[in-house]
Amino acid sequence: MSRSSHAAMAARGIGTLAAAAALAVGGAHAALACSIGDFSAVAVCDAGGHGVIRVTDKDASGTPARIDLYLQLNQPINNQRLIETKTLARPTARGAGVDFVPDSWYAGETFRIHVKAGNLVDGDVQPLVVVQEDTCAPPGPSASASASPSASPSAPDPASSSASAAPSDEASSESSASAAPVAAVSPAGGGVRLAETGGGGGTTVIAGTAAGLVVVGGGIVLGLRRRAAVLGRRSGG
Repeated sequence: MSRSSHAAMAARGIGTLAAAAALAVGGAHAALACSIGDFSAVAVCDAGGHGVIRVTDKDASGTPARIDLYLQLNQPINNQRLIETKTLARPTARGAGVDFVPDSWYAGETFRIHVKAGNLVDGDVQPLVVVQEDTCAPPGPSASASASPSASPSAPDPASSSASAAPSDEASSESSASAAPVAAVSPAGGGVRLAETGGGGGTTVIAGTAAGLVVVGGGIVLGLRRRAAVLGRRSGG
């Protein structure tokens, strides 16, 4: 056999091996690719005994997925309502899950789960999730009951507010009442008594000076009269 024949056979063998390897790689990639079949959903009770919708993703490729939970309504138009949206950032082949807490929980309630994972998955998990038995406690009342004790201490008490305000008002009225007499009976020298009698230190001095002047004037007049009488007797004698 010539060298060209051996080269042709070797080339065909290499091509066959390359094609097989490509098919194997393609099959492995297809097996790892994310699909809607990797997702499942069920209505279960959580650790606290309350109803939740649990969605599990067993995607070996680890493609992040956005999961929307819808409530199916018995209406001809707008017969579904979005309850909540969550994201599975790192799904694994062993399974990664998230729990959705619906607004209500009763037997026969139906939920739809929609999954969007990159460009690989954009569809609903089948079948729809239906609450079969009302064995779990509704999640709504439990959440409100757990929130009410923590919120009640922060609420102000009207009775305590009025009670705390009343002593302060009484104290302020007592302080103003006690301050009033101090201002009315201020012992500042004799200022208050002078103001009450209408006289003062200056008035007393003026009155004394006037009385002195009256006495001096009377003396002068008396002296002048005596002098006039003496002069009259002299002139008559």
